[in-house]
Amino acid sequence: MGIPCDDVVIIRQSEREGEPSMITINCPDKTGLGCDLCRIILFFGLSIARGDVSTDGKWCYILFWVTGNPKTRWNLLKMRLVEACPSCSSASRILFDNYGPQPSKDPDVFLLKLASCDRRGLLYDVTRVLCEFELIIKRVKVSTTPDEKVMDLFFITDTRELLHTKKRQDDVSNYLKAVIGEAMISCDIEMVGPEITECSQDSFLPPAITEDKEIPNYQLDGSLTSKSISVKIDNMLSPAHTLVQISCQDHKGLLYDIMRTLKDYNIQISYGRFFTKQRRNCEIDLFIMQVDGKKIVAPSKQQALSSRLEMELLQPLRVAVVSRGPETELLVANPVQLCGKGRPLVFHDITLALKTLNIGIFSVDIGRHVIGGREWEVYRVLLNEGEGSSIAWKKIEDEVWKMLMGWD
Repeated sequence: MGIPCDDVVIIRQSEREGEPSMITINCPDKTGLGCDLCRIILFFGLSIARGDVSTDGKWCYILFWVTGNPKTRWNLLKMRLVEACPSCSSASRILFDNYGPQPSKDPDVFLLKLASCDRRGLLYDVTRVLCEFELIIKRVKVSTTPDEKVMDLFFITDTRELLHTKKRQDDVSNYLKAVIGEAMISCDIEMVGPEITECSQDSFLPPAITEDKEIPNYQLDGSLTSKSISVKIDNMLSPAHTLVQISCQDHKGLLYDIMRTLKDYNIQISYGRFFTKQRRNCEIDLFIMQVDGKKIVAPSKQQALSSRLEMELLQPLRVAVVSRGPETELLVANPVQLCGKGRPLVFHDITLALKTLNIGIFSVDIGRHVIGGREWEVYRVLLNEGEGSSIAWKKIEDEVWKMLMGWD
């Protein structure tokens, strides 16, 4: 017998502006649950200012204090968080289930074909609408004709799994019409095959994306500082768990980046706490164990985990502006989870940054590529001719990077 769904997730909205809202989650545990929850919170445009996690291996209790998006649809957020939690009746099966990944059906992929007259900020407006409808952008093909018409091809999946219905398609089309106005020429939605989202091994990606490089560490005022990332692993403080202590600067999706790394390593968190101090410096303590219930003892495994966490915190995304002959191309890449999910809102933030810089977009291509043995989602944005040269490449990189990281 389980607890009522209303009690699985409880959200207490802040009473004063600037104060965090509190999300309480009380449900059966599973490996990777923290990652799934953090990804949903990130998708809703919220930042986690503080967190506490505890579990006995079967049941977990999680507290998140979140800030950000004043237009958050709290009821919808609660629904999505409840859906990510294992059913209460599954608590007795958790220990068995954790020993292997559970099969899941790949979502249907749809093609949204949008034709319209071009204007500055159009792509951001369309992307914002798709995000509001909880449509996940898998790939994009954008092209501009000489007569200033655009054809946007969005390969998307629907979080609500209703895009096959005429009502859902009409709702999306009508909202796009309301946002774009008379500039919209046509909008069609049809189902396509899942092979469109398959990744490829590409050799033509520039070294700025395929090679590891140090990324500038910005303070809130935009000035550069030295890196201050520390990952320590200790097996002496707990008889049953390995302690991971992380100190770093906060950024958008920080806890998600940590949780997705642990999920990919099939590591369980028994207890954890996360909090932000002055100037957005963060401290994270995690008591973890392997899926077999044992500590991480082997030095090679400790080093691999420590190095991977440091890299994910130092370089959660890769941003570069490169020359393609007379044209300027912006590239952004983010790693994909082993389960196939990419980072939320990346394309939204890219288009918002370019709109803020008043830079037009000529064409876009989003695809998945194997880089260094891992799958990455790569966004290739060809800027309008001449506009990339009028603004320094470094400024474009910096502004896109700061938007992606949530640094004002």
